[in-house]
Amino acid sequence: MLDNIEKDLLEKVSGLKDKPKGAYNIRLNSKAIDRSSSSNIAITKKEDKDGIDIRIAPGTKKEVCYIPVIMDKAGITECVYNDFYIGDDCDVTIVAGCGIHNCGKADSEHDGIHTFYIGKNSKVKYLEKHYGSGDGEGKRIMNPTTIVEMDENSYMEMETTQIRGINSTKRITKGTVGKNSTLIVKEKLLTHGQQFAESDFEVNLDGENSHSNIISRAVAQDKSKQIFIAKIYGNNKCHGHSECDAIIMDEANISAIPEIKANHPESNLIHEAAIGKIAGEQLIKLMSLGLTEKEAENQIINGFLK
Repeated sequence: MLDNIEKDLLEKVSGLKDKPKGAYNIRLNSKAIDRSSSSNIAITKKEDKDGIDIRIAPGTKKEVCYIPVIMDKAGITECVYNDFYIGDDCDVTIVAGCGIHNCGKADSEHDGIHTFYIGKNSKVKYLEKHYGSGDGEGKRIMNPTTIVEMDENSYMEMETTQIRGINSTKRITKGTVGKNSTLIVKEKLLTHGQQFAESDFEVNLDGENSHSNIISRAVAQDKSKQIFIAKIYGNNKCHGHSECDAIIMDEANISAIPEIKANHPESNLIHEAAIGKIAGEQLIKLMSLGLTEKEAENQIINGFLK
C-alpha cells in the first residue's frame, strides 16, 4: 500500500490514481512493488542488472504501458536500465516519469537509461514527467538517458516535462532515424533557486527521407542555470529542425548550443534559438485586469509551458 506522499508522487508523474489496466511496472524506493503484463506487452525483470525488458508484440494497437518510479527515502542512489522492444505495425503509448520526495539530509538520485528499438511502420508516444518535493537538505537528482533506434516508416513522439523540485538533472537523448521515419521531441523545463539542468540531444538522420524536430520550452528563475545542446547530423536526404525558446528571469543563466552537420547534399537542417525576459507590455496588460505582478508572471509562464 502507498502512503499519501507516495500516491501524490505517482499521480503527478503518471496521472495514476489507481492500479491501471494492462501492462505496468511501479517502482518504489529501488524495488518493483507491482508489475503486470498484458496479452500483447510482456514486462520481465532483467537478470544481469537492475531494470526491466518490455516486449511489445507486432500489431499491438492503442495500448498504454506505465513504468513510473517514485522515491520518498533519502540516501537512495540507483541506476536502472529499461529496454523496449517494439514490434512492427504497433501504435502504443508509454508513460514513464520519476518523482522524488526528500525530507532528509542525504541526496536521492535516480538515473534511468531507456533504450527503444522501434520496428517498421510503428508509432510510439513516450511521456516522461519529473517532479520533486520535500524540504530536506538532501538534493533530488535525476539523470535520464533515452536512446532511440528507429526502423523504416516509424514514428516516435517524446514529451518530457520537468516543472520544479529537481535540484540537478542531465538529460541525454540520442536518436538514430531510419528511412521515411520521424522523431519528434518536445521538452518543457522550469528551474528555480540554485537548480541546474542540462539537456543534450543528438540525432542522426541516417535514412532517406528521415525527419526530426526538437522543440524546447524553458523558464529559468532565481539563480538557476540551464544548458541546451542540440546536435543534428544529416547523413542522407533528410530534414532536421531544432528550436529553443526560453524565458530568463532574476539572476538565472541559459545557454543554447547548436550543432548541425550536413553529411549529404540533400540534407536540410535548421536551428533556431530565442532567449529573453517576459515582455513588459504583457505584464502591464495582465496587471490592468487586476493581477499582481507575481500573478501575471505566473500566468505568462504557465501559458508558455502549456
